[in-house]
Amino acid sequence: MNHVVAVQAAHACSHVGQGCGYPSPSIQDFYFRPLFTIGSFHFDKPMLLVLLSTIIVVTFFWAAFWKPRLIPRGVQNLGELGILFVRDQILRPQLGKRGDNWLPFLSALFFFIWINNIFGIIPILYFPATSRFEYPAILTAMVWVLYMGIGMWKQGPLRYLKNLSVPSGAPWWILPLLAPIDFLSNVFIRPFTLSVRLWANMLAGHVLLLVFSLATWYLLTLKIQLVFSVASFLLLIALTGLELLIQLLQAFIFTVLTAFYLSGAYETAH
Repeated sequence: MNHVVAVQAAHACSHVGQGCGYPSPSIQDFYFRPLFTIGSFHFDKPMLLVLLSTIIVVTFFWAAFWKPRLIPRGVQNLGELGILFVRDQILRPQLGKRGDNWLPFLSALFFFIWINNIFGIIPILYFPATSRFEYPAILTAMVWVLYMGIGMWKQGPLRYLKNLSVPSGAPWWILPLLAPIDFLSNVFIRPFTLSVRLWANMLAGHVLLLVFSLATWYLLTLKIQLVFSVASFLLLIALTGLELLIQLLQAFIFTVLTAFYLSGAYETAH
């Protein structure tokens, strides 16, 4: 049962006076019946949202820059604002001007994650695909392959692995303890935390909004609890505003860390 069905159940159950309890959210709210199936392939709602966000990003930037004007106007203005934000606030502080070739990738990554996050507060859609761990994990795997590959290409495999394991300036006697920790941190823990940070924030945010959405419907249909329903609804509005900020912030953090890791792949020491 997904969250839409849960809201309907809360409404119907309390309305008819069956004495049903509050239908609290569960892990089942993050799994959906397939929209269609082809053989062993199941296409569900999160896949649809990922596809939709991809179409939105591609369509927006195509419309903004397919015939760029010297004096921008309309959608080109928005496109340039978005690109300049990624360049000046994310790319340049981490990579400098040498990293400008990464601007299309980082821009696409930022807006793709942000739009997927925003789907969590849009009616009908009301679900962030990034709250399913496999999607942040796939993005992280792509970033990991990039910065590991670039580091080995620019510095050589052995030298790059050495730089990931041996901090510059560390005394030799501490290296047997520090080197394995640094290696695990840079090669394995770094991508793990990158994916978990995005996933956990979107998961928690969606559960929180779902709790108060269900509470608003459930208390409203009890009639006697109207004042509590209104309070729950007002809190839901406030939390939605907070979630908007968190959605943007998580897309920003993920992209900043990606730029930071790419920068590290070019450096000879860390």
